[in-house]
Amino acid sequence: MRRTALLLVSACALALAPGDAVAQRAASRTRYDPIFRKYSKRFFGPAFDWQYFKAQGLAESGLDPGARSRVGARGVMQLMPGTYDLIRKNRRERMGSITDPEWNIAAAILHDRDLWLSMHDNPTFEERVRFMFGSYNAGEGPIARARQAARAEQLDEHRWQSIEHVAPMVPNWRYRETLPYVQKIENTHQQLAQEPRKANVHKRDNGGKP
Repeated sequence: MRRTALLLVSACALALAPGDAVAQRAASRTRYDPIFRKYSKRFFGPAFDWQYFKAQGLAESGLDPGARSRVGARGVMQLMPGTYDLIRKNRRERMGSITDPEWNIAAAILHDRDLWLSMHDNPTFEERVRFMFGSYNAGEGPIARARQAARAEQLDEHRWQSIEHVAPMVPNWRYRETLPYVQKIENTHQQLAQEPRKANVHKRDNGGKP
């Protein structure tokens, strides 16, 4: 009788396991939302859609705080230690370890802000976002060279489509990594935008600018 009861308990546990797994995945997917909201608001203003940065985190590491790339990039946002140290030094405020999810995300969004401000000449919000994330992945140098190549081809250097066109012509750029990266963030953001959410209406009263 006792064995039968134990078997029933085990069967019930197995029956609940799939639902528990779904709940765990959902919790894991949203656990850093407050951090993305906090630092998006701080560095970009309340009108900017914080889920762009969540989409970036998903593209970088799948939101894994323990992620480490083959070249040494660390954490949720896959920051290089040297980049993180420079951001921490320039902020002149106490920041924890690069492996701390909050500081990793905060530093990445601050780095995004610097890139965003440097892209002030882009004609639309959407184009500016693409160039910001492209520069985060590739660095500002390759993107600047790509814009120069676009000009040489008499293409609009402020359009990401032009950058995609000239990418194979640009030396010293792993464009096969950058172009899918930007597209992945855009696609993921569109998916996130369709999910129910309480505090993430993308306001356009100021074009999303900080």
